[in-house]
Amino acid sequence: QVQLAESGGGLVQPGGSLRLSCSASGSILKINVMRWYRQTPGKHRELVASITDNGSVNYDDSVRGRFTISSDNAKNTVYLQMNSLKPEDTAVYYCNVNLNREYGSTWSRGDYWGQGTQVTVSS
Repeated sequence: QVQLAESGGGLVQPGGSLRLSCSASGSILKINVMRWYRQTPGKHRELVASITDNGSVNYDDSVRGRFTISSDNAKNTVYLQMNSLKPEDTAVYYCNVNLNREYGSTWSRGDYWGQGTQVTVSS
């Protein structure tokens, strides 16, 4: 089994910063891609940023230049540093990890989700 544990959400004023963390644990063989999504009520979950196992990163236009995604492969952890936060960044943020894991005598590849962490940007 694989578990993801998120932390770092909270309430921050506009212009402030927060750092989200997401750690994966379990019978992990290899992490392929780590992503951060966010969702607000009534809207689809949207991709915010992603980082591959070789360090290639991508950002949604709405956060490029303000958010930074990074990872610590030794700890199976992905981070999202969020600076210059705006009220429209308010959402529940979810980490998503695509990985290879042990599966009996073989292995399987799949996507796993964190439980979500609330980020609220308000004065």
